[in-house]
Amino acid sequence: MSLPSPGHALACAPLSILSPRYRATTVAMVALVALNAFEVLAVATAMPTVARELSGLPLYALAFGGTLATSLVGMTVAGHWSDRAGPGPSLWAGMACFVAGLLVAGLARNMPMLVGGRLLQGLGAGAFFVALYVIVGRLYPEPLRPRVFAAFSAGWVVPSLVGPGISGLIVQHLGWRWVFLGVPLLALPAAWLLRPGLRELAAAPAAPRTGSAPPPIGWAVGAALGALVLHLAESLPAPVRYGAWALGAGLLLACARRLLPRGTLAVARGLPAVIALRGVAAAAFFSCEAFLPLLLSRERGLSPLAAGVALSVGALGWSLGSWYQGHRLRPGARARAMQLGAYLLLGGIAVAASAALGSPVALSIGGWTLAGLGMGLLYPSLAVLTLSLSPVDQQGRHSSALQLSEAMAVTAALAAAGALFALWLDGSAPRAYLAAFAVSGVLAALAAALVRRL
Repeated sequence: MSLPSPGHALACAPLSILSPRYRATTVAMVALVALNAFEVLAVATAMPTVARELSGLPLYALAFGGTLATSLVGMTVAGHWSDRAGPGPSLWAGMACFVAGLLVAGLARNMPMLVGGRLLQGLGAGAFFVALYVIVGRLYPEPLRPRVFAAFSAGWVVPSLVGPGISGLIVQHLGWRWVFLGVPLLALPAAWLLRPGLRELAAAPAAPRTGSAPPPIGWAVGAALGALVLHLAESLPAPVRYGAWALGAGLLLACARRLLPRGTLAVARGLPAVIALRGVAAAAFFSCEAFLPLLLSRERGLSPLAAGVALSVGALGWSLGSWYQGHRLRPGARARAMQLGAYLLLGGIAVAASAALGSPVALSIGGWTLAGLGMGLLYPSLAVLTLSLSPVDQQGRHSSALQLSEAMAVTAALAAAGALFALWLDGSAPRAYLAAFAVSGVLAALAAALVRRL
């Protein structure tokens, strides 16, 4: 199946996503992406203080894993809802849950209350991210979509550079509660800017519907439970841990067959391959990212700040690659750019992992930059192709499937890498890191092979 070509639309499309018609919508969506990114990074910085003050260390892991689990439910519901009623209702419902969750967490008097807020927050974030993808698909002409997704990637870069530092200052001078309570003060005005774009979509002729089944909420809840079991397995004693890994992986696999389009797990050509590749590539990158700072700080002597800078360099590479695919990529060259991105991801992970064998730290950081550059070429292109290959009345479900594929694959990859790391750690630290990085490398090699099936 050939990749879609912009064709005649390229000549007719506006030149900029910041032209008057799209400016408010673009700024609002990028602001929401950036605020969510900041919140994710800021909470990671603040959570040790939160757990100490609320005496909630036993629920520490649940405060992180719970948001990912409930986001799977939010993604599933929002995808079907957006196809039936447009992106507006799922966007506002998602924002309401997201803001309510932040307020509950920020006002929490104990750790269970904070975890409840985090669960509500994840539900909302999963829903409104799917709605944003549908807005891109229905409001922006096809030639402008790569630029929108490039802007989304840029929305992650600044928070990744300054988010942990700002969060540390907030915790130190204002208190950890403002890490949660401060985000709604900016998120609500940003969401309000989306009203003109949503009104335009509401006024447009309704998309033809080919029939809409109810959202598979039960399977989404099952996937959420599977993700949660995998996330919590590492904290369990050894005999129980292995059973938890098997149970979580089995739940995820069974639910993935129901939540993703037919042919995704078999990597059928076309849209199923696009959705499968999103999961595989993201799992390769983020499973490596989870262990690289630990390696650089614990084994190679870098300070936490220096190890964080290494990850920031990867984020900059991602932003550069994404900007290039959105602004400089010639029509018809996307397939070659994605193939190059997959090879850069594979090579970058291999070079970054070489630090476990004693290679220079600078070389490892350079490799991580290449991996980020590869993801910048690959990741937004998959979103572009998903919208291009989807009928208008199925863009919600397919956008949901794209994000579900990523969330489930990353969860499974982190569990597998963590299991191998724990298995080898007592015997040899370098082998433990190499075992974890092997998961990332195998997935990156699989991504390079899957690009050809698009």
